[in-house]
Amino acid sequence: MGIQLASESSAFVAEWDHGPETGLQVAIKDCLDIAGMRTRCGCEALAEAPPAGDHASVVRNLLDSGCRIVGKTRMHELAYGMTGVNHFEGTPVNPRWPTRIPGGSSSGSAVAVAAGLVDFAVGTDTGGSVRQPAICCGVVGFKPTFGRIDRTGATPAQSTLDCIGPFARSVAMIEQAMAAMDPTFARHEGEEAFRTGILRPDARVEQGMGEAVDALAATLEFSEDIEIPTLDDAFRAGMILIGRETAAAFGHFLDRDAPLGTDVKARLAAARAMDAGEPEWAEIIRSRFTAEIDALLERFDVLVTPALPLLPPLLAEAGDPAKVLSLTRYLRPFNLSGHPAIVLPATTGSGLPAGVQIVGRKGDDARLVAAARRIAVSTSIFETKE
Repeated sequence: MGIQLASESSAFVAEWDHGPETGLQVAIKDCLDIAGMRTRCGCEALAEAPPAGDHASVVRNLLDSGCRIVGKTRMHELAYGMTGVNHFEGTPVNPRWPTRIPGGSSSGSAVAVAAGLVDFAVGTDTGGSVRQPAICCGVVGFKPTFGRIDRTGATPAQSTLDCIGPFARSVAMIEQAMAAMDPTFARHEGEEAFRTGILRPDARVEQGMGEAVDALAATLEFSEDIEIPTLDDAFRAGMILIGRETAAAFGHFLDRDAPLGTDVKARLAAARAMDAGEPEWAEIIRSRFTAEIDALLERFDVLVTPALPLLPPLLAEAGDPAKVLSLTRYLRPFNLSGHPAIVLPATTGSGLPAGVQIVGRKGDDARLVAAARRIAVSTSIFETKE
């Protein structure tokens, strides 16, 4: 095994080589343990963390399935940001739109896949952190059902929101990735028709960002428009709970004035200062939103929403909260509810990143991904490589 530090613009924080030469090449986000390597989470305060004593459960599954792990990828510091900008380790360059953010927090994993450096990459998704960078970089990203993939060896260790999930250039490769990450996952081969609930873009969605939803709806035989009344409350609840849980895991860095990026430091401080009643309200919304989505999924097999409500910001705009905070409006609520969700990349009429999100029933991950595969190959809307 050889470990080599990567260049500042690379998707990788360190390159590593382990597994059979013929195996699928995989990159791992640097908040997942690899035995003998430091898990730094893109944070200077963890730069001298002791090397991990064991592989994360998902890493062990990948190696046992014959995959070849080739490196650890850069990320937004402490997995607590949506831009992927990292002033400590460097920001990986978005291969298709280099003036725009790569997305966060699993920035390097998305970039590694978009650049063709690996067959698939592994990220974590606490509030859209696989799905949002996937759209930013023009690849497929999947958040499984909450709890589907064992988080042992992930940082932070405790979360009611976080899921480990893959990036790939095709839905078919997502299926291969899931089978390697989770031995219980089996590709769904059924060809049955599926009923689709369509959440149309509203007036708050930038022009062009909802085109793929409208175009897809026009191609589907069994579809119906829906409303999700608690969506925006669920977004706010997700923000509250990720703040509470991240502050619980990393708030001690503030106590000892550890080196942190200004954005992460400010968010941690704000999370620690939140009103005690906010998490209680968020849990009420979690129950309400989950019930609302479960009820919709009794009528429909899958739900389709826009992926992002606005264009991924330019790097020069990455520090502007107005350009960043609402990026996960459609994604974050499904971390709150725990439903599986996959994004398919598309482009706007002017060639900029956009796409759709497809949501399925809890535990029905394979059928959801199969529906996404059939959608991706049956239309010319999406930019997936099959």
